[in-house]
Amino acid sequence: MKKSLFFLMIILLLVSSCKPKQNMIYMSNNNFEQEVSQARYEGLHIQEGDMLEIIVTALDDLAVKPFNRTTMQRTGDDGSAGGNIRLGDNEYQVTSEGYVIFPVLGNIYCKGMTKQQLKTELDTRLKEYLVDPVVTVRHTNFNISVLGDVGSPGQKTSPTEKLNVFQALALAGDMRDSANRTQVKLIRYSEESGKDVTYTLDLSEASVVNSPFYYLQQNDILYVEPDRNKQIAANTTNPNRALFLQLMGVVLGLVTFVIALAK
Repeated sequence: MKKSLFFLMIILLLVSSCKPKQNMIYMSNNNFEQEVSQARYEGLHIQEGDMLEIIVTALDDLAVKPFNRTTMQRTGDDGSAGGNIRLGDNEYQVTSEGYVIFPVLGNIYCKGMTKQQLKTELDTRLKEYLVDPVVTVRHTNFNISVLGDVGSPGQKTSPTEKLNVFQALALAGDMRDSANRTQVKLIRYSEESGKDVTYTLDLSEASVVNSPFYYLQQNDILYVEPDRNKQIAANTTNPNRALFLQLMGVVLGLVTFVIALAK
């Protein structure tokens, strides 16, 4: 009876030490297909410091020139015409007050707008000068930061403006196996409160795609926490202490089992 009891204890110890990590699969809970079909993208909201490329076109090439920096001539100190301004000069930085300073039109307030809203605003103003103007607005500095238990943490520049949390993690080399997928922190600046606000995302739930924070805004910060075992190991003097203690438990259990058999 004692031998059977010791044997059972050893089996339980070995099974518990080999317990698989839970929540390793993204969106494994709930109805994945139904949830994803409801995901919505509302567009980026322009913030101070953003770099916007704004290009205006129209049927009359001559009339549209004053509204595009690339077609304006640079004037030297002596009044002579210089070379054409380079293509990058079609970029406008949003000021700390929330304006872009646009040729002819002057200050255009755009902080908090989406690109479509700014495009509509420019279209309306340009119709006073142009026939059927076409305005293109594009972010050129869409940066986010991914920190914590990922393959390549740091600031990342997105090649697309429609960036969801999984695409952001892909830019950072994905989560490591030791990452806690149920406690991913998103830090976002709130225009309403004037400070950073932290939100928690559970990436093991398919319903995360319905979160208003599923699609990222520029300057968002994602922080991926390590799981509890990794945190315990990191807080000890010896990083391998947790694994060492676990192995010692198995060894002691085996020794006890052998001694019991010998009796």
